Formats: sequence, structure tokens, C-alpha cells
Amino acid sequence: MHHESQATEYSEEEDIVPLTAQEAQSLRENNPSYSPWWVVGWQVLVGLFASAIALVLTSQTIFAVSVACGALAVIIPAALFARGLMSKFASASSANAVLSFFVWELVKIGVTVGVLLMSHRWVEGLSWPAMLAGLVVTMKVYWVALGIKRKPTTVQNLTA
Repeated sequence: MHHESQATEYSEEEDIVPLTAQEAQSLRENNPSYSPWWVVGWQVLVGLFASAIALVLTSQTIFAVSVACGALAVIIPAALFARGLMSKFASASSANAVLSFFVWELVKIGVTVGVLLMSHRWVEGLSWPAMLAGLVVTMKVYWVALGIKRKPTTVQNLTA
């Protein structure tokens, strides 16, 4: 009896109506997709800008280099992540996309930690506060890059 009431409730709900071609086109135009490379590009620009600001404010290259190391701890892993997500393997199926996301996220975390630790070995006199400032500023670019309007790009239909 309980199953009958569920079936009745479902049949009383509105049916799902597919979009027309014009509605689908309008949806794509009003909600453009963003390439992960768009975000990585903005991260590079912000990392360079933050390093330049550190140099101008302190007149000491070690602070600019430290900020750059922090920026690289975001940029390098983000570029690897973007490359992994845009690969043919990741776009082969939804299961591959999910697997790729988690694998490349793990790689991203490992590379971030690696760059932070290696910066300490490679840069004598590294300023950890400046490096962390570069990391945080560069990391926050995701929100800025996604908020900036740009021309829509054509989205490849991966299910066809």
C-alpha cells in the first residue's frame, strides 16, 4: 500500500520537459564554461604582480623570490591538475572523470607540499611569511578569475 502512494505521488508531479534547441543555446550563452587554463593564467599574472609588489615595497629580492615561491606552490600544481582534467582519459567517461579528479587532486596536494618544502632548500634566507602570502594571494585567484566575464567558449559534447 505504501508503494502505491509513492507511485501516485510521482505521477502527480510535473513531467520533465526537455529544452528546445533555442532554450539550450540560450542556456549555453548565458552560462559559459570556463577552462581551468583560464584560472591558471590568472594565477600566473597575480603571482608575478604580487612578487613585483613585494620587491617594490621591500626593495629586497628575497621577499619577491619568497612570494614567487608561494605563487609557484599554487601555479605548478594547478597546471598539472588542469592538464590531468583535460586529458583524453578524463573525458572518456564519467567514471574516468571522477577518478581523474581525485587522482589529480592528490597529485596537486603532494606537489604543493613538495614545492613549499623544496623552496626552503633552494632559496637561502627564504621568508616563510612572504611565501605564505604569495601562496594565499595566488590561491584566491580562483574566485576572481571565475567572476570575470569573458567570451563564451564552445563546449565539446563528451557524451556524443
